[in-house]
Amino acid sequence: MQIGLALSGGAARGIAHLGVLKAFDEIGIKVAIISGVSSGAIAGVFYASGFSPDEILKLIKELRIYRIMRPAFGQIGFLHLDEVEKLYIKHLGADATFEDLTMPVIISATEMNEGVTAYFSSGNLIKPLLASSAVPVLYRPVSYNGMLLNDGGLLNNMPIDPLEGNCDIKIGVHTNPVNHQARITTLRSMIERTVHLAINNNVKPRIPQCDFFIEPQDLKYYRLMSFRKADEIFEIGYRYTMNLKENLLELTQEKSSL
Repeated sequence: MQIGLALSGGAARGIAHLGVLKAFDEIGIKVAIISGVSSGAIAGVFYASGFSPDEILKLIKELRIYRIMRPAFGQIGFLHLDEVEKLYIKHLGADATFEDLTMPVIISATEMNEGVTAYFSSGNLIKPLLASSAVPVLYRPVSYNGMLLNDGGLLNNMPIDPLEGNCDIKIGVHTNPVNHQARITTLRSMIERTVHLAINNNVKPRIPQCDFFIEPQDLKYYRLMSFRKADEIFEIGYRYTMNLKENLLELTQEKSSL
């Protein structure tokens, strides 16, 4: 059985993807292909590069948030991704390509000029990976092969589409559940809420395309920039998935018997 995994964006909440992957390893679920966007793309690429989920968590915790919050005045976007790029180059290699990975990975980004989703699965790895999490306006867009690229979650935060026809079982992991009891009291919380609700709307139509859908509800209590709570978020993804062990094994067994 070829299992495909679609990993959503979610900023700090996306750290839960690492917990999910750790649970998969322990359960014995072998992933054959990954489609990821934003933080999901980061988790997928490093996992497919041979890093364990615990090792990836350590790398994320070592990247202090203030180091990536550098101004980029005079550009289309306020912040640099320079420190993030340095991290990718250090651990993946300056000339890293998709072909270097241990399994196929598809990265989603938004092509801002045309207003469409662009998918990358071959050639240079670093630029698409950077672009996939470059939130529009906040981060400077990435210019690559004549395209102006920003965060792929803007148009598709559940990139299940590229898995169609490329695997037998499609599992979607969404780390951005909506907190329906939230209280919006500041401008910052209003902006976060607006972006969250808008992006969540492009996830709903894609859920039926998943053979199995994982969405840890406890993540709704964490802010998008809660990187200091990385261990807690990781644990939520891990525990939630471990509780689904029997369902996941049943799914793979059912598909195998068809």
